[in-house]
Amino acid sequence: MNVSVRPDDVALPKNGLSALAEHWRADILSGFLVFLIALPLCLGIAMASGFPPQAGIISAIVGGLLVSRINGSFITIMGPAAGLIVVILDSVQELGEGDAAAGYRYTLAAIVFAGLIQILMGVMKAGKMSAFFPSSAVHGMLAAIGIIIIAKQIHVMLGVKPDAQTLFQTIGAIPASVRDMNPEVAIIGVIGLIILTLWTLVANTRLRVVPAPLLVVLVGMALAKYFDLEDEHKYLFLPDAVFLPHHEFTIGPKFLVTLPQNFLAGFSFPDFHQVGRMVFWQQVFAIALVGSLESLLSAAAVDKLDPLKRVSDLNRDVAAVGVGNTICGLIGGLPMIAEIVRSSANVNNGARTGWANFFHGLFLLVFVALFPKLIHEIPLASLAALLVFTGYRLASPREFRKTLEIGWDQLGVFVITIIGVLATDLLVGVAIGVVAELVFHFWRSIDWRNVVRLSRTIEEREPGVFHVQVAGAAFFGNFLALKGDLATIPPGRTVIFDLSGTSTIDHTVMENLHHFCDDYRGKGGHAEIRGLDQLVASSKHPLAPRKRAA
Repeated sequence: MNVSVRPDDVALPKNGLSALAEHWRADILSGFLVFLIALPLCLGIAMASGFPPQAGIISAIVGGLLVSRINGSFITIMGPAAGLIVVILDSVQELGEGDAAAGYRYTLAAIVFAGLIQILMGVMKAGKMSAFFPSSAVHGMLAAIGIIIIAKQIHVMLGVKPDAQTLFQTIGAIPASVRDMNPEVAIIGVIGLIILTLWTLVANTRLRVVPAPLLVVLVGMALAKYFDLEDEHKYLFLPDAVFLPHHEFTIGPKFLVTLPQNFLAGFSFPDFHQVGRMVFWQQVFAIALVGSLESLLSAAAVDKLDPLKRVSDLNRDVAAVGVGNTICGLIGGLPMIAEIVRSSANVNNGARTGWANFFHGLFLLVFVALFPKLIHEIPLASLAALLVFTGYRLASPREFRKTLEIGWDQLGVFVITIIGVLATDLLVGVAIGVVAELVFHFWRSIDWRNVVRLSRTIEEREPGVFHVQVAGAAFFGNFLALKGDLATIPPGRTVIFDLSGTSTIDHTVMENLHHFCDDYRGKGGHAEIRGLDQLVASSKHPLAPRKRAA
């Protein structure tokens, strides 16, 4: 195999002081706009995770001020994300055994060790591990997370605390919460949800400059003032209505965000007394694995949005996130990942370098330190509406439809993973999805012995033209070796994939090969895939699994 080392691209903006001097105006503006989006999301994610509200702010500040200076990406925003809510809340409940405060401190200790594992993963070049997990299982995990977020946060949005101990009891309690909702709180939450829904339909670019989460919070704060949520009192609502079982409701500051008046008082420290327990290490590896996987997927997705087509160093990103998480665990913050929603807004706002991430963290620090009383006026129902909307986007019917278009077997893996996560936990659920993908792959394969390793060769048959020949069964479990080989091909050349010798190709490999071709073309090279005409696809989708005709 004759390949050369990929040269560094020195022509594109980096993240150093020279980039700051050249792009500070665009990055400060984008950082400020992302800060407006991040503030309510950080608060909501922290509270939904069983952490104090300030924990989310701490994570975003560390992600902006520190991790943005050492990571391997350019326009990615680091901070807490909805995808980790389920993992962290489970850790608080499992380790605390009913004591939320103790569970919080034990989970901080788990975050410290998870961060150290992520640093080690980055050093060991684990940035490509996302290719090992089948795409449909990963998307199924995210959809299950969305369902769990909706199930838990809809009660907060309605101002009701359900009498439920398990996830399925929480889901089953939704009709009762709708019946028993606190009307004034529910009005705030439902109006917030309506705003988020309608804002997706707004086409005016000037209006869309106003972040929808900020608008939800401002409207919620105005309604909280109108309903006088600051003062605890009872009120009557629709006393003549027959569809409400009772008409007297209690309102008060417990429906508002609570922050310490002194920013430094919001810091907490981990408790390592659970280190000797197996359940502690289960939480450590869950936080490290799920966080790393989500961060890698998000960072790769953000790269595709970058108008300059820069490519992140994912290994360095994982290590940097690990450093940030270790620090967050030591001072009371949530774990962070590369966050896709805020990163997309960062791109749309014109960010050019990682300094936009830095400024977003700086604005958060200044705001929380100077205006904690203003944050206290934000209603919890508004934050819950943001999370319900986020959960819906993760588990929307469109996700099911998109998966079905790829093939019924991929929909099967998707649904099996969702059920597995809901019935067990994230790691076990994903493992069930991986097994389901293997079963479908074995069903597609002609020679099961080919599954053990992927047969491939890379040759530069003529100057600047690399031929990549793949034979046997290509699936998620053996694709990592090929992905490592592809990383050694220099940019700006011609890469030709010959898949005519394969017996079967799964959806994950098809997706990764197409992404490689798109990225390679974006960097000025040429890439194409040949030989697919000799394989039969499971659907008309270009990324559908394929196997050799009988």
